Parts: sequence; structure tokens; C-alpha cells
Amino acid sequence: MRDVDDILGADGPLARSLPGFAPRAEQIEMARCVADALRRLEPLVIEAGTGTGKTFAYLVPVLLSGRHAIISTGTRTLQDQLYHRDLPAVSAAIVR
Repeated sequence: MRDVDDILGADGPLARSLPGFAPRAEQIEMARCVADALRRLEPLVIEAGTGTGKTFAYLVPVLLSGRHAIISTGTRTLQDQLYHRDLPAVSAAIVR
């Protein structure tokens, strides 16, 4: 089974399928923390700056976990981007 390091890495499915995708150390570290919290069924709060790659950092481990998640966004625009663009793109890359 692939893990967040593989999927978010330089040779992973996101890098191969999404033009302009580049791995970020902060993104991978955040994804590891999210995956660990999901495994332990523990709450997690993370603050990260713009451009860190937060969306993929939480989507990848949630999708890999097979669990349900509620994702709240600050704006309707971000919600639409997440639902219509980011979630389908990450899902398609992981399935390949």
C-alpha cells in the first residue's frame, strides 16, 4: 500500500498527473501528522501558511484511510475548488 510520502513525493502519482505539482517538505510533514491522527482517532489542529499545500496534505491521508471526513473551508470559492477540482484530481491520481 502506498503512503503519503509516496503519493506526495517527486516521483509520485500527483507529480505525474498534475502539471506544476512540486513536492514540499512542509506538505509531506503535515500529511504524515494527519495520517497519524486518523490512525489514532485523535483530533489534530495545524496552522500552515499560504502555499504550503494544505489541501493535498489533508486529502491524501483522508482518502487513503477510507474514513469519512468533514472538511470546512473559509469561503464558498475554496469549497467549490476543493469539491470540483482538488478532490477529483487527488482521487484520480491515487487510483491510478
